[in-house]
Amino acid sequence: MKQALRKIRRPFVWLFIKLVYGLGCLCYEKKYLTGRHFNRWHFTDGWRWILRCWFGQKIMGRNRHVPWPVPPYVAITCPWNILFDPDDMQNFHCVGSYFQGVDGKIFLGKGCFIAPGTGLITSNHDPVNAENHLPGKDIVLGEGCWVGMNAVILPGVTLGPHTSVGAGAVVTKSFPEGYCIVAGIPAKKIKEVPHEAGVREIE
Repeated sequence: MKQALRKIRRPFVWLFIKLVYGLGCLCYEKKYLTGRHFNRWHFTDGWRWILRCWFGQKIMGRNRHVPWPVPPYVAITCPWNILFDPDDMQNFHCVGSYFQGVDGKIFLGKGCFIAPGTGLITSNHDPVNAENHLPGKDIVLGEGCWVGMNAVILPGVTLGPHTSVGAGAVVTKSFPEGYCIVAGIPAKKIKEVPHEAGVREIE
């Protein structure tokens, strides 16, 4: 009986997803409406994000400039400077996160996870005149990085693959070798992670 109901329900789900996809294409760039969050046969997170976000973004104006679904509780500056895999779009749906790409790019490697309340900042305010920004520097996160809650990553930082950043850390320098855990203010390496230990494969 359940199998029969699934077969009956499937075309309705498919049609509803097609309608949501059409709405998404009107509001966002198509290249972002792909990947694991936008399954064409199942009502996955991506379709929910479109329904939840489009009105606030395109009608109310909160994050209107962002070409992918973003809720109002996330702040994104210069989204054209943020490069990521659509499979990792969940990183832009964490409460209180801040992605600031002023005068510098933010590169998020495939498989990165970023916790709520984090900040990635490419350009600091000028300490002499806070109304101005200093020249920006790129931020690069390698594949499979994990950034803990309320951590801040400052301009020019490069984190190698599978780097974990402790909650509340302030990362002021690069750890390009990766496979390590960094924590503290300013962040320091506290532990190395063996390449074969608990590393999730990035396809």
